[in-house]
Amino acid sequence: MAAKRSRLSRSSDFQRIYRQGSSVASRFLVLYWFKRSSEAGDVGPRLGLSVSKKLGGAVVRNRVKRLLREAYQGCAQQLAVEYDVVVIARPQLIELVDRETAGEKGLVTSAMRELLARADLVLPAERG
Repeated sequence: MAAKRSRLSRSSDFQRIYRQGSSVASRFLVLYWFKRSSEAGDVGPRLGLSVSKKLGGAVVRNRVKRLLREAYQGCAQQLAVEYDVVVIARPQLIELVDRETAGEKGLVTSAMRELLARADLVLPAERG
């Protein structure tokens, strides 16, 4: 599980990333990112999640958030330290979550990796 310090939770942090950051989208996810100032400390890349009620009830939304956090943690060591990232789940992500629940593995992780690579947030030595 991600440490509390590596998560975004304040509304002001989300609003700053939405207003001042950049974005890229896929069929399943929308990614916003913003480069923090150097005096903000070296806590590593921070993640914020937004999962709408359009995806389903609380159980479904919590499953989606857990899968997104796991996918991000798998990619976090390949990311530059100074970025704040917000991931918004689109309703089509439920397709991938259902397929993962049925036994296919790594679908959400691959969607996350693809989006991070398109945003050019993956460090050059780690690209593959």
